[in-house]
Amino acid sequence: MEQFTKQDFGADFLWGVTISAFQNEGAFEHDGKGSSIWDVFTARKGKVKDGTHARVATDFYNRYYDDLLLTKQMGFKVFRFSIAWARIIPKGTGEVNPAGIAFYHRVIDACLELGLQPYVTLYHWDLPHAIEIKGGWTHRGVIFAFEEYVRICMREYGQKVKHWIVMNEPFGFTSLGYMLGVHAPGKFGLSYFFPAVHHTLLAQASAAKVIRQEVEGAVIGTALSCSHIIPYTQNEGDIKAAKKADALFNRLFLEPVLGLGYPVADFPLLGKIERRYGLWRDWDQLAFDFDFIGVQNYFPLVMKSNYFMPIVGVSEVKARARKVPVTALGWEISGTGMYNILKQFAAYEGVKRLIVTENGAAFNDVLTDGRVHDTDRVKYFEEYLGAILKAKREGVKVDGFFAWTLTDNFEWAEGYRARFGLVHVDMETQHRTMKDSGLWFEKLLQE
Repeated sequence: MEQFTKQDFGADFLWGVTISAFQNEGAFEHDGKGSSIWDVFTARKGKVKDGTHARVATDFYNRYYDDLLLTKQMGFKVFRFSIAWARIIPKGTGEVNPAGIAFYHRVIDACLELGLQPYVTLYHWDLPHAIEIKGGWTHRGVIFAFEEYVRICMREYGQKVKHWIVMNEPFGFTSLGYMLGVHAPGKFGLSYFFPAVHHTLLAQASAAKVIRQEVEGAVIGTALSCSHIIPYTQNEGDIKAAKKADALFNRLFLEPVLGLGYPVADFPLLGKIERRYGLWRDWDQLAFDFDFIGVQNYFPLVMKSNYFMPIVGVSEVKARARKVPVTALGWEISGTGMYNILKQFAAYEGVKRLIVTENGAAFNDVLTDGRVHDTDRVKYFEEYLGAILKAKREGVKVDGFFAWTLTDNFEWAEGYRARFGLVHVDMETQHRTMKDSGLWFEKLLQE
């Protein structure tokens, strides 16, 4: 594997770490915060694999300054975090919570004091429960509620923060939460999924317009999950299955943003959205000229035709069955997958530039004598960063890399078993220990 230095990526390349409000903050009812769909979902028995919740999580609410110091120590210049909508507006709309507003001022001020550039995500999966009661992302009213929330954030923080990410992985929260039911709010079926997709796209574009109106010099992006899709064989059925999967996993939330509409040709079922929601009415409202697209790639997917799979007619050939290297979650490790998806996204005329806004790996880390020797994670970052550098050298406008994640945290339905952090957290004591991967970044990024 080719060795690289920080300089190889260029002086302007952004190096950052990412966290999210629900996974890190804790303080779930403190200082006037309202309840989110994840607060409700994690309280339901059997929804989180290890039976845990995020009421304390990694206590970022109280320990944010120490975590920012760790970020700075490793040499990162960007700190990406999200705002909890229910901390700002407890009921989702209406009355604003001054204590919530003040908390994010403290975090932003601390970032600026330490020389860290804040990249702020406005929605990272934690919808206020009061909005879910009215239908959540399946109800058109969510668009106006989201606009209201975003406008408040811009007026509060827009003088200090210029870099904004509207949504985090919209395909992730709509498919897992409103189609498969394995994430909050736990809804199941296409009758939830299709309206959730449509309203999320409309809300994303309308919120981006609010940012453009309210914040002079704003740099606006949105962060999309994506996987390079590979057909299992070269037979016609598997090739068609791969195209269908690509339309669903990669193109569903990218192409409407670029003014290309839904990828109906390769996934005809999406035509139902067009027919049901009178797309002629919304056609122009789905697109926005984003300054960058965030790429969140962890693994490629190998797909095959499967007529027994309801609705989609395709299924994944799991990485473990293919005997390829995997992480602790069974995700395939493939720098080539990252390279290919960067090339695929960069090929769209409407994509100005890309930032890898999330990438990382879960391994079964062990704390021994005050150290975590996470050699596999170091190798993982070497492989993926090497792939990004290759794409960059070939002319792909990829301008940054944000590692997922700063500290071990609450990993949604996996609970605390899946550790992605560069910093180990003892969830009983909240003690932080920098892993070898964190020390590796510190060495890579030292001036």
